[in-house]
Amino acid sequence: MFKRIILIIILFFFMYSGWAQQIRPAKSAEIYRELKTLKHIPKVLYLAAHPDDENTGLLSWLINDQNVETGYLSLTRGDGGQNLLGTEQGAALGLIRTHELLEARKLDGAQQFFTRAIDFGFSKNTEDTFKQWDADSITADVVWVIRKFRPDVIICRFPPTAAAGHGQHAASAVVAEKAFKAAADKNMFPNQLKYVDVWQPKRLLWNTFRFGSTNTTSENQLKVTVGQYDAQLGMGYGELAGLSRSLHKSQGAGTQSVAGVRTEYFSHVLGVPAKESLFDKVPLNWSEKGIDNIDELIDIILLSFDYNHPDKSLHGLLMLRKRIAEIQDVNLKRDKLAAIDHIILSCSGFMGEVVTNQAEAIAGNSYNFSLNVVSRSSSPVILEQVNWINQTDVLNRRISGDSLITIQRKIQIPINTVSTAPYWLEKPAKDAATFSVNNDTLIGLAETESALNVSLLLKIGAEKFNVKLPLSYKKLDPVKGDVVEQLRIVPAMDLSFVEPVYFASDKEDLKITLRLKANKYINYGKVSFKIGNLVIANFTGINLQENTITIKDFVIPASELAKIKTNQNKLEAVFSSENSEFTQGQVLIQYPHLPSLQYFVPASTWLLKGNVKILAKKVGYIEGAGDLIPEFLRQAGLQVDVLNKADILNPAKLATYDAIITGVRVINTEKRIKNWQNALKGYVENGGTIVMQYNTTQDMALQDFAVYPLNISNKRVTEENAAVKFLNPNHKLLNYPNKITAEDFNGWIQERGAYFPDKWDDKYEPLFEMNDAGEEPLKGSTLYAKYGKGNFIYTPLAFFRQLPAGNIGAARLFFNFISAGK
Repeated sequence: MFKRIILIIILFFFMYSGWAQQIRPAKSAEIYRELKTLKHIPKVLYLAAHPDDENTGLLSWLINDQNVETGYLSLTRGDGGQNLLGTEQGAALGLIRTHELLEARKLDGAQQFFTRAIDFGFSKNTEDTFKQWDADSITADVVWVIRKFRPDVIICRFPPTAAAGHGQHAASAVVAEKAFKAAADKNMFPNQLKYVDVWQPKRLLWNTFRFGSTNTTSENQLKVTVGQYDAQLGMGYGELAGLSRSLHKSQGAGTQSVAGVRTEYFSHVLGVPAKESLFDKVPLNWSEKGIDNIDELIDIILLSFDYNHPDKSLHGLLMLRKRIAEIQDVNLKRDKLAAIDHIILSCSGFMGEVVTNQAEAIAGNSYNFSLNVVSRSSSPVILEQVNWINQTDVLNRRISGDSLITIQRKIQIPINTVSTAPYWLEKPAKDAATFSVNNDTLIGLAETESALNVSLLLKIGAEKFNVKLPLSYKKLDPVKGDVVEQLRIVPAMDLSFVEPVYFASDKEDLKITLRLKANKYINYGKVSFKIGNLVIANFTGINLQENTITIKDFVIPASELAKIKTNQNKLEAVFSSENSEFTQGQVLIQYPHLPSLQYFVPASTWLLKGNVKILAKKVGYIEGAGDLIPEFLRQAGLQVDVLNKADILNPAKLATYDAIITGVRVINTEKRIKNWQNALKGYVENGGTIVMQYNTTQDMALQDFAVYPLNISNKRVTEENAAVKFLNPNHKLLNYPNKITAEDFNGWIQERGAYFPDKWDDKYEPLFEMNDAGEEPLKGSTLYAKYGKGNFIYTPLAFFRQLPAGNIGAARLFFNFISAGK
């Protein structure tokens, strides 16, 4: 019995990938669409590799025109992508992109799923991809999603060939084929069968495409017309798709909302071929499934549905609910009961929330909350019982007349409540390509339901409904109005280093700065700094006030630093107080288009020692898409000024800088740079040094961005350990002030670089040659040119990843670049 209860909970959770902080009634048009979907049996799973890979036009059509449940399974959360909004990379970017997907799903109506795969960056083919991803574990995750969601049709965005354009794209198709076969095999991943049954989808299709010059469509393929106008939406499905896709803001994926119909093409891969429609030989409704009386009941409700008074449908819906509860198909009954319960709550006009004015809470503490409920139905809703986590009230209170009922309670957060964090980031990743998940049954979920809920027992007619309202934070924003977000549980104390890297020597004391966030009073705390098992400093007698953030300096003596014998070291901080240790820092991400996002990382930084020289003292920085290089350079002792328009157009001002660095993608993101180009060229001509980081060919502000012509390509070296050949070992940039050797290219992360130039003026000198295995050598990773009295360096090497990661070899090379004029 217990296992069955757990199973029901897990499967119910799986159905809702975005956990709302309020229960609010759907709009009448949405209720009507949900009713039509209730009548339809098929499910579709769309599968690809990354956020923004999905065909949002097709998803919108499937959900709103065909009225079938549809999910998007993205193998990754987009952790290896770029970020046009800020400096977040890796896991932080994956968290942002996860929630951008959830916001997109709110528009098009699809469900959202993931595997444990980490997006480790661009890969060129499936062989490269499966060197990182474990094919069996990723296949197991996809099988788990298939067995839980139970789709009749699976559609891949990409083929398993080079036409996919990206190794992870192609790998998603390879995994889909394996999972399609394995999901129905009880001998494959049998541990899953404790919770789910085997499932065989009817068919696997490839949604062929036209991308640029690549056309994989054919007139002999299955064709579907999409994009039709939907009066209930007030737009066509292509227009809705544009709005949905444009929510991928971190990727700059803004997309036109295109009106009018278009054709989608599908190529058969596995299963029963489809000749006329995606759903050939798939039961479309209850009658075709062999279940009587339900289609007729739904048709009656649809025919009499009153958009102005959806509560008039409650009587019929309650009868329908009883009939659905009688069917023998356990999985179908589970899904459809959850769907009709949502419809019934919406038709009753029920709204519920449990809110406090605290954004953050500590386990064990008590806070004042307000339960707000209202029903707009002419038929009464009875609030029979409220479970307040730590106590239960029996009320039997009538909610009707569109009158708000508010009940105040002080709720204690259970002492064992863990801090709020995405489930896939609670533990260190299994490896560079796979997240660790505490509970395998969570795999597939976009996020988990809040662990802290007030449970209501409602009675509508003769039926009872259990409704969970998560503990939430509510505020009035002067621009947005009401903002309701998840209550975030935080530890009593968290700490983090202010800088991502520090430079140390044996001859000077080192000042380290910590950010100490106290969520309660701290008396006589202690901070310890350690490298591995070596404790290099202790500081005691630290007192902190409740709800304060303190930026505090600590000085580590040179004598202790001399004990450190390695060049690249991870320095960790531990805060101790009252028999408790705190070793993590909060990462809080806040953007206008997303809810507040929180997770925790170890309190650590990089401590670099060794032979590192830098002659530049003062550099200017022109912001691009966002990176952490300015912070890195400041910690190295340089003055770094972020330049504005007035600075750049002032030759005297520019002349004061030893070098000017442009941020990543500056040509793509800073449209004003076309007006600054003459000033920047003049700066170089008069003796300055410009180091320009990588740009892409998409949406360039100007083509002639360099001192001499060069052409950017999409060529790259994705193998971070690819061999590097020095084309001119005697070049100044490779010898001054640091002697650069092959060892300086050890320990790079994710990639060597991307978007290498493939053509350039003869006045440029390439410094390196490198390539991925089996490919032609590339010489465009760094180009140097003398221009007038100065130096111009174009380098798409991935310094924006290496420097914050504390790579000392990359730092030595970058310091040579910015010291070129000295």
